Amino acid sequence: MAPRRPDRSALLPSLRDLLPGLAFLVVLALVARGLAAFVPVPALLVAVLVGGALANTVGVPDRFESGVGTYDLWLEVGIVLMGVRVSLDALVEAGPRLLLAVVGVVGFTLAVAELLARGFDLQRRLGSLVAAGASVCGVSAVVAVAGAIRADEEHVAYATSTILVFDALTLFAYPALGQFLGLADRTFGIWAGLTMFSTGPVTAAGFAYSEVAGQWATVAKLTRNVLLGGLVVAYSVVYAEASSGDESGPTAAASASSFLRSLWDGFPKFVLGFLSLVALASAGVFTDPQLARIEQAYRAAFLVAFAGLGTSVALSDLRETGVRPLAVLALTLAVVSAVALVVVRFAF
Repeated sequence: MAPRRPDRSALLPSLRDLLPGLAFLVVLALVARGLAAFVPVPALLVAVLVGGALANTVGVPDRFESGVGTYDLWLEVGIVLMGVRVSLDALVEAGPRLLLAVVGVVGFTLAVAELLARGFDLQRRLGSLVAAGASVCGVSAVVAVAGAIRADEEHVAYATSTILVFDALTLFAYPALGQFLGLADRTFGIWAGLTMFSTGPVTAAGFAYSEVAGQWATVAKLTRNVLLGGLVVAYSVVYAEASSGDESGPTAAASASSFLRSLWDGFPKFVLGFLSLVALASAGVFTDPQLARIEQAYRAAFLVAFAGLGTSVALSDLRETGVRPLAVLALTLAVVSAVALVVVRFAF
C-alpha cells in the first residue's frame, strides 16, 4: 500500500493564516531597527517596546494573532543559530560550575518561594505554581506543573499573569541594575540566566547588555530549562503522596516509564540543535562568510521574536494579578537574585 501523502489543501489554509501575522512581526522588527538608529537603546529592547506599545494601545488585529504567536519559534531558531558564536572551550571550562550553580539556585528558589507562599497564606497549589515559574522557566513551568498537580484554571491564570508582570519589569530593570553595579559581561549574563524567569526576557536582557552577556544568559537559562522535566516529576510525586484514597499505586515499570516520559516531555528539544551548532562551529565546519551570514540570521530571528514578545506584554495583567502572589514573587526574586549574584561573582 502506497504511503499516504499529506493533504496540501489542509496545510495551505494554515499557512495563509500565519502569513499576515508573520508579515506584521517583520514590519515591527524593521520599525524597531530603524528607531534604534536614533535612540540610545538596543534594537532588541526597542522591538519589545514597539510591540508592547502597539498591543496595549490599538491592539493586535485578530487575523494577525496566529502568526504573531509564532514568536516563540523564532526565539528558538535564533538560539539554535546563536550556537555558532558560543565557544565550546568556554562551555566546557564553565560547565561544571555552571551546572552546580543552576541546580543550587533552582533548589534555593523553590524553597524560598514555597516558604513565602505559606507565609502569605497562598493556596498550596497556587504557591507551587508560582514557585515553579520562578525557579525554572516562567510560564512554561507554570503550565507544565499545573497539569501534574491538577491545579485550578484560576490558579494557573493568577500564576501566569504574575510571572508575566515580572518578565516585563525585569526585562528592563536587569540591564539597568547591571550597569549600575558595573557587572562584567559574563557575570551579568550568568546572573540574569540564573534568576530571571522566562527565556525570552532573559535573552533580550542579556543581549541588551552586550553580545557576550546575551550568550551567557542564554546558556545559563537553557541549563535551567533542562530541569523542567525533573521539576514536573518531583511535584507529581509530592502531590500524589499527599492525596488520599488511592491505595493501588502504579507498577514499578509504569512508574519508570512515566518518569522517563516526563523528563523527555519537559526537555527543550531545540537545545540539541544549539549544542550541535556549538560543536560544528568549534570544529571549524563553517567558513567566516558562512558564520557571518548565520549571525545575521540569528539577529534577525531575535528581532522578530522580541517584537512578538512585546505584543504579549499586557498592562491588564497588573489588574488581574493578586497582591499576595505579587508579593511572594517580588520577595523571592529579591532574595534569590542577591544570593545568586554573590555566588556568580565568587564562582565565575
